[in-house]
Amino acid sequence: MNNAEIKKDLVLVVDDSPESLGMINDTLDAAGLTVLVALEGTQALNIAQSITPDIILMDAIMPNMDGFETCRQFKLIDKLAHIPVIFMTGLSDTESIVRGFDAGGVDYIQKPVNGNELIARMKVHLTNARLTQSARVALDSAGQFLIATNDEGALQWATPQAQSLFASAGLDSRWQHEELIDELVPMFQSQLNNKTEVIIRSGSKAIEAKYIGETNDNEHLLRLIDHERPSDEEVLKESFSLTDRESEVLLWLARGKGNAEIAIILGISPRTINKHLEQVFRKLSVENRTSAAVMALKKLDPN
Repeated sequence: MNNAEIKKDLVLVVDDSPESLGMINDTLDAAGLTVLVALEGTQALNIAQSITPDIILMDAIMPNMDGFETCRQFKLIDKLAHIPVIFMTGLSDTESIVRGFDAGGVDYIQKPVNGNELIARMKVHLTNARLTQSARVALDSAGQFLIATNDEGALQWATPQAQSLFASAGLDSRWQHEELIDELVPMFQSQLNNKTEVIIRSGSKAIEAKYIGETNDNEHLLRLIDHERPSDEEVLKESFSLTDRESEVLLWLARGKGNAEIAIILGISPRTINKHLEQVFRKLSVENRTSAAVMALKKLDPN
């Protein structure tokens, strides 16, 4: 197997029509993509749990479990929830389009499918998905208590640390996917900014959910704060008299991230990162990134 084959994007096509499958398969194959085929929703879920696709093309209308419900099932499985789903259908009414987005789809293309349009849209969503997944992996590995929700407050994903924090409060996976949205209603009914927050209580434990920002369309990032221990951001904020955003930027700088990576993680522009760093350097009385990182690390781990 050569490098070109290794790097091929893997597309799962879910459609009960042999004619559509044949045409789409030819189009994707000509574009250098590897194709997996499922004839109905349950089969698609089974395939994806064995071989994770990079993107899914989903027929909206299928027997047994339709495309909308299949997409919702994908979004409930942590390792599959990040995969972009593009709906394909002959339906063009507004209600069907809204159903597709409500189910978790990222795009909607009408049948008969235009091959060039399909490939162009897929490239955009594959690029966006990679950026989002790269940021998520960085957040996971950095030990952050972070979750992402959609516009209504439904959980999209959570870092392992956030899941552990919920678990320590007796809030299991079912609660996270079914009841967390009710706790976040006040947040999403208010004007969203970096001062928006809600307190989630479970027994004697209180967890603060603090709004960070919108990472992409229909995805919002929230930081969880365990009131029983100060967060790394709080330690830096109090130690150096920083703003919330300045402490976040400094924390990621101390963890070895460049401006472009920090910008993706925090959902702001690299130019804005530079402006925050100017203030951080001034407040720490340092002249460069290395000195700022060393001071931050000493505060976070004095030993």
